[in-house]
Amino acid sequence: MSLTIGDTAPDFIAATTEGAIAFHDWLGDSWGVLFSHPKDFTPICTTELGYMASIKSEFDRRGVKIMALSVDPVEQHAAWSADIEQTQGTAPNYPMIGDADFTISKAYGMLGADVSGDPTDRTAADNQTVRSVFVVGPDKKIKLILLYPMTTGRNFDEILRVIDSLQLTAKHKVATPANWKHGDRVVIAGSVSNEQAKETFGSWDEPKPYLRIVAQPA
Repeated sequence: MSLTIGDTAPDFIAATTEGAIAFHDWLGDSWGVLFSHPKDFTPICTTELGYMASIKSEFDRRGVKIMALSVDPVEQHAAWSADIEQTQGTAPNYPMIGDADFTISKAYGMLGADVSGDPTDRTAADNQTVRSVFVVGPDKKIKLILLYPMTTGRNFDEILRVIDSLQLTAKHKVATPANWKHGDRVVIAGSVSNEQAKETFGSWDEPKPYLRIVAQPA
């Protein structure tokens, strides 16, 4: 199954470090981030899980829930969490899924439908495509998909930046330009006519008719 932006995020019930969770019910009216890992006790994922825990308050402030996934039994996650805390300074403070039957990884297109067997017999390289980030909106639609190689750690500050953009553009008829960060100027959406823009924004800078630049709406 191949997912893309705008698709409904597949619902699931999963065993996690915080008990069984039904994904859509757990999200409720919140935004959510689901980020996946090919196996427990992998080095780059260890750094990522620890960093995500250390900045969880930033996601909380934005009304975003966090959930991690690893293709290993949930019973192994406690020992890995202890390693994460020891090496990174912060243990995971969000639920971690044990996707031992590959159900969620398959539903989200991270593993092929033909994958089966004992997850502990598989190496991280076997599961190297389970390195995705999905940002899901309150409407349960996928807003962002990122896929990282095993050798490159994810930039969660960038994910926060994208969430800032997603939340801003969901509320206002604007788009955010290259390298935008919260507080920078934005672009009036192309779907907004000049007449509508005058009512909403008053005036704007217009280096080209299709490029109308204004201050970020409050």
